[in-house]
Amino acid sequence: MLLSPSPLERLNRARADLRMGLPVVLTDGADAALVAASETLDEARLAAMRGFGTVVVVLTAHRAQTLKARVYDGDLSRVVVPAEAGVGWIEALADPAEDLTHPMKGPLTSQREGDAGLHRAAIRLVKSAQLLPAAVMVPLPAAHGLDGLTSLTAAETEAPETRLDPVVAARLPMQLAGVGRLHVFRPQDGGTEHYAIEIGRPMRDAPVLTRLHSACFTGDVLGSLKCDCGPQLHAALSAMQAEGSGVLLYLNQEGRGIGLANKMRAYSLQDQGFDTVEANHRLGFEDDERDFRLGAELLRRLGFEQVRLLTNNPKKQAMLESGGIKVSERVPLKVGLTEENAAYLATKAAKSGHLL
Repeated sequence: MLLSPSPLERLNRARADLRMGLPVVLTDGADAALVAASETLDEARLAAMRGFGTVVVVLTAHRAQTLKARVYDGDLSRVVVPAEAGVGWIEALADPAEDLTHPMKGPLTSQREGDAGLHRAAIRLVKSAQLLPAAVMVPLPAAHGLDGLTSLTAAETEAPETRLDPVVAARLPMQLAGVGRLHVFRPQDGGTEHYAIEIGRPMRDAPVLTRLHSACFTGDVLGSLKCDCGPQLHAALSAMQAEGSGVLLYLNQEGRGIGLANKMRAYSLQDQGFDTVEANHRLGFEDDERDFRLGAELLRRLGFEQVRLLTNNPKKQAMLESGGIKVSERVPLKVGLTEENAAYLATKAAKSGHLL
């Protein structure tokens, strides 16, 4: 039926449902499971889920390692929720905020039997909703009778490369870069919009000075001294004005792709003495969850095929090139070092391959 939602539309609907505390159904062939997000699930829905069988909390291997939970599936752990445990117990597994004050979470029992494909899909789904990467799951019988809930196959949680549609573009005079044009692009899955700012009149048949900049509310807007994002943004715009032209891609991938709320959770862990990578791992995330293929898509939509890339991150260059954009030169962007962010920048260099 033409009015029925597409797989991409159902994926975005599932993300919204999880953020509101509503479970969704995941299927893989004859297998099905009810999935909820650990941080939004309430007691009533947990009780309803228990009516279907044994409930587990699915944790990434990074988070499981912190909790000393057994990891039988390589990349994740399926921790059984005791019959007497409530949502507070689940939240304590998912959120490391109280790890140091209440380190003992066990004893924890991990499942090892059966296939973990649906569990991996559940982790992908809650991550894509920018929630803590911990999913509450229970298997469903073949005739589960939950037609009112959003349903996805495991394969549909593997979001394809995002396609971006142009929405509007308008002239914008800027303090640091002179007159340019701001282009707004909207993902076809209904996700957050991304922006491209053309400085001057860049030529399409020559490498254009380009910056892939991930949104940083704390650095770009509030002038945070914990990172170098704001100074990098301003320096890139100034460099493009000096060059006479350029393209700044502003990607809404806050906190290296984990969202502002999780970024603040990571900052709280950094206040406890963990570095930026360790904090991400304690939350259950990878070092960097961003998808820079978005940048390649934006450049293609604007008609650019070659760039001189303003970056200290080789992964950005590799992802642009894998997306069909030729990077003729990497242009270093060395600004923003402060006493407050020196350790952060050193960690990015030592553990994430950033160039100093």
